[in-house]
Amino acid sequence: MSLRPSPDTEASPARSTPESGPPGWLVLLLAVSCGLTVANLYYAQPLLAELTGSFHIGGVAAGALITVTQLGYAAGMLFLVPLGDRLENRRLVATLLGITCAALLVAATAPAFPVLLVASLVSGATSVVVQILIPFAADLAPDATRGRIVGRVVSGLLAGILLSRALSSVLADLAGWRVIYFASAVLMAVLGLVLRTTLPPHPAKTGLSYGRLLRTTVQLVRVHPALRRRALYQAAMFGAFSAFWTTIAFVLTGPPFHYSQLGVGLFALVGAGGALIAPWAGRWADRGLTRPMTAVGLAGAAVSFGVAALGRHNVILLGLAAVLIDMAVQTTLVLGQHTVYALDATARARLNSAYIATFFVGGAAGSQLGSFAYHDWGWGALTAFGAALPILALLGWCTERRG
Repeated sequence: MSLRPSPDTEASPARSTPESGPPGWLVLLLAVSCGLTVANLYYAQPLLAELTGSFHIGGVAAGALITVTQLGYAAGMLFLVPLGDRLENRRLVATLLGITCAALLVAATAPAFPVLLVASLVSGATSVVVQILIPFAADLAPDATRGRIVGRVVSGLLAGILLSRALSSVLADLAGWRVIYFASAVLMAVLGLVLRTTLPPHPAKTGLSYGRLLRTTVQLVRVHPALRRRALYQAAMFGAFSAFWTTIAFVLTGPPFHYSQLGVGLFALVGAGGALIAPWAGRWADRGLTRPMTAVGLAGAAVSFGVAALGRHNVILLGLAAVLIDMAVQTTLVLGQHTVYALDATARARLNSAYIATFFVGGAAGSQLGSFAYHDWGWGALTAFGAALPILALLGWCTERRG
């Protein structure tokens, strides 16, 4: 069964790319853009302890901010990212970044926690610009180097995820948490203008109506077992990742560490070292090593939570666990995207929509369940929960056919 649009509904495909691939400056711009945009989803993670005091709420309630943001992102993946196949990408990206800017300004001035939740839901949904830019890069890349180029762009995204925590902690320590949202709003406004004026034209790939576009996204999930598997693997990995980073701020600001926001930020900066693995994961994918390296990533994530369990009172072990978790998650993410993008070149935005939406639901569940586990039963329960998720994914991997 093929899901390619019929000739009468499909627009002209994007212009072909030379074998050399896109220029280095464009790959760098896409990587930086992804990093700056995805950071909006993670600024709040190290601030949860501070937000409990600012809004007079409990730790579990504060953790809901991460869950709501990730659910917003998943909704954006389902309902906005498929438009990347339907609309000219430059205008779509600029429009979404404008909405993100407005939502961040509301978050910066939020008088009450529910207002912050709603603003975070909207900014999370529109920050899916990242998942329009990554297929954009995949379309520009020749087949032989697609994994490598996507890996470079994703390394920017992952650096944004990891560095955002350090940046938000430092700014909050110096000027308060609201400054973070103000600063990001300015960045989104500038970024929208830069991308609108510098990205090459990227015409629509299909003339399908919006309703049919969404239906074909669901059909893609039904038709491609590899898409379902990779999405579920990454849902487990991202759930574990989110559980760790949603709760680690409480660990570091409590006994025996009693870290300030600056200390939490420096810890997050150490974890950013894990982003260096993404280009290597792209090379492994190009060499046909997706299956074995997926197993390595899943097993590595489970082991990293064992290290985290041993490091409850040792910040060196906690830092090592953070780097290992980030490396494992990034490895399986890049390998998964390489697999998914190869399924149908005419539907990469929709394939990416289903893939990312699924694992962000896993991330939202991991954030909330991890908060419950930590606040009700302690760090041991959190690390056991975090290790169980990649182990379940590894068991699923064992049933995968070689081929």
